[in-house]
Amino acid sequence: MEPTLKFFSGFAPNDLWFMGDAALRTLWISVLSISLGTVLGTLFGWMLYEGRRAATLTLAPVLDVFRSVPLIIQLVLFYNFAPIVGLNLDPFASGTVILTVYTAALVANVARGGIEAVGAPMRRAARSLGMSYWQDLRHVVLPIGGRAVFPSWVGVALGVMKDSALVSVLGYVELLKASQILITRTQEPFLILALAGAFYFALSYPVSRYATHLENRWAQ
Repeated sequence: MEPTLKFFSGFAPNDLWFMGDAALRTLWISVLSISLGTVLGTLFGWMLYEGRRAATLTLAPVLDVFRSVPLIIQLVLFYNFAPIVGLNLDPFASGTVILTVYTAALVANVARGGIEAVGAPMRRAARSLGMSYWQDLRHVVLPIGGRAVFPSWVGVALGVMKDSALVSVLGYVELLKASQILITRTQEPFLILALAGAFYFALSYPVSRYATHLENRWAQ
């Protein structure tokens, strides 16, 4: 009697290792995109604040597009149209570019709000003490404004970390893509999704707790 072919197999210890590796991939693309997006978004926020009317007419509409269009559409469009202009990027690079720009678009308003949170009298006082414009930004605006909008930035960072799951549509094997692969093979969706949720929690919870710790320390 010929042996029966088995198309499905149960969840094995190696599968947990596979999900752990995918979680690290999620963490890597998230940290890279959030870091670059924060720097770029802070620059955009400063331009929106200082540029006033000019920035409102030029930069603001572009950022609104990235904030308004669903992220999955941005990912698919960029990945498919980038080769047309000579950019042959793999799924990781394409996902990083779009997540970075998406993060920057969100952080821009946060950064502008941080600058606006520092009152004009305080900034005039800093300048009257002999500080230059850049010293004022570094020693007055950044510490005070940064603390004021820190909770908003943490919310953006956690949101982008979860939104990184959408990069799976490009074929990048992060946590969600790995879960889909295992569900197809093991036919155990409840177990796999529960583990994926646990991994996402393990990635997000320390960030949230540390952010709360910093806020409490600053409040003292």
